[in-house]
Amino acid sequence: MEQVNIYEAKTHFSKYVEQAESGQDVIIARGGKQVARLTSIESKKNPIRFGVLKGRVQVSADFDETLPDEVLAGFEGR
Repeated sequence: MEQVNIYEAKTHFSKYVEQAESGQDVIIARGGKQVARLTSIESKKNPIRFGVLKGRVQVSADFDETLPDEVLAGFEGR
């Protein structure tokens, strides 16, 4: 873990961002006192798993038919 002062961090910001991206934390200090940490953000991307609900979900045969007038009136505020 590297510690740099604010001026150094500001001057070479992109260098320290690259270090953080590679997994190395960078501590930023003011007057020798640690005030911030530059670290990478780990994105937790779950893979898409197709078919996990196969056989568990059933769509009614009239799913895409026109709604009755009473129901449509409720949606349209009539």
